[in-house]
Amino acid sequence: MDALPADVRQIVGDEHRRAVLHGLQTLDTSSDPDFDRLTGLAAALMDVPIALVSLVDIERQWFKSCIGMEGRETPVSLSFCAHAITAGDDVMVIPDATADPRFSSNSLVTGEPHIRFYAGAPITVSGERIGTLCVIDRKPRQRPSTEKLDQLKMLAGLASSLFALKEGTRTGALARAELEREEKRRTVAVEAASLASWAWDVRTGAIECDTLFPVLLGLAPTTRLTARQIFRAVDRRDVRQAESSFRQALSSNEDYVGEYRIAGIEPARWLGARGRVVERDAAGNATLVFGVNYDISERKLAEERQRLLLRELNHRVKNTLATVQALATQTVRHAREPGEFLDAFSARLQALGLAHGMLSDREWRGIALNELIQLEVKPFDDGESPRINISGEDIFLSPDQALGLGLILHELASNAMKYGSLSTPGGTVDLAWTVEKSRHSRRLTLTWTETGGPAVETPKRFGFGSILIRRSLSKVISSEVTHEFLPGGVKAKISMPLEQFSD
Repeated sequence: MDALPADVRQIVGDEHRRAVLHGLQTLDTSSDPDFDRLTGLAAALMDVPIALVSLVDIERQWFKSCIGMEGRETPVSLSFCAHAITAGDDVMVIPDATADPRFSSNSLVTGEPHIRFYAGAPITVSGERIGTLCVIDRKPRQRPSTEKLDQLKMLAGLASSLFALKEGTRTGALARAELEREEKRRTVAVEAASLASWAWDVRTGAIECDTLFPVLLGLAPTTRLTARQIFRAVDRRDVRQAESSFRQALSSNEDYVGEYRIAGIEPARWLGARGRVVERDAAGNATLVFGVNYDISERKLAEERQRLLLRELNHRVKNTLATVQALATQTVRHAREPGEFLDAFSARLQALGLAHGMLSDREWRGIALNELIQLEVKPFDDGESPRINISGEDIFLSPDQALGLGLILHELASNAMKYGSLSTPGGTVDLAWTVEKSRHSRRLTLTWTETGGPAVETPKRFGFGSILIRRSLSKVISSEVTHEFLPGGVKAKISMPLEQFSD
């Protein structure tokens, strides 16, 4: 670090910054196609041969992604990126490194890779600039336009989010593993706590127990039971397994461990059981068994809820990934340049993510229409002088309806802001909905009406936004979407059946 200026050396060596960097546990890991896609997009955006995701440590800078240059690291004393993270949150641009006294004698300039042009945008995680997304050329260049630099900053922001997301995934996995260990410890502790105890004399078949045991079995309180009474109380779906497990424990040195439902009790009552042979005769046959039973209904209910939630989550994740892939493919197909793709795709992905996040918070039970509108539409309105008029009773939407309608509302609001009634000071939008109710069903009809904007003409060519408006609810059976370009303003009408949801 001796070759770095004092101010750069101080920031690079900052303990908190380095703690965040090392906390990611990313240094010296294998290549990652997600970061490679970002560097590829950055190289294409700036039309340069070299692009890097560079992480700046105290003695070296290491490349999480490297396009167009050999090697995975260089000494930090030669690092352009060390200067870039010191310069603040803006992009540091070096049009010609040979003309910059900080870098003119740098061996990366005088030798391979012969750096001339450099532009680096900081990557920030947990408030600390840990590195940069940078682009490099081997020949001098003029300073890029503000628009290009903003797009490079946006890509660096995506890299920052990607690091945070992957760190969250990693720490989440660790937390889940710790939670599983804690759950096992908790289960052992619960199972060891005697909620209902019994002693079974195998020779006579008599079972002495506390009064709680027959109550758990759904029987009248007593202190004496028989094996027949116990197994008759077990749900017939579980009785064979319970008998088999118990007989195996009697003939071996293993403890009896069982779980079974109690017959005739709804909602289902599950009991856990532990037993141990404490006496055997001279032939080794069990003569006395001690055991405990305890109610595990809540645990079983939680496990079932978790299984249902995981199945729902897996289903939703697959659907969401398919939607993201379709959004990316269609946005690329209709974009004329990388910057246009980045803006459009990022906005649509954010719209999808907002609805997805709220649905996840509600465990995919549905979302209120008013909440969805606040997420997707209100950011386009003027808080001091609102121009989007909203009216309609509060209703709940299913997850598929919320995701599809959220994309439509975002696209309508975005288009209104760019080209429609919200692009002029006097324009307004009326967003209203009604619910038609019959004996066995309900149907939502929502209208979006723009007025006071520029004169509207029907486009000669419909872009992906229009396609998205018409097709986002394709998964919702019996839904209908019309999108009209009337002279006085754009009008959309969405109609779909409503499912029964509660908060």
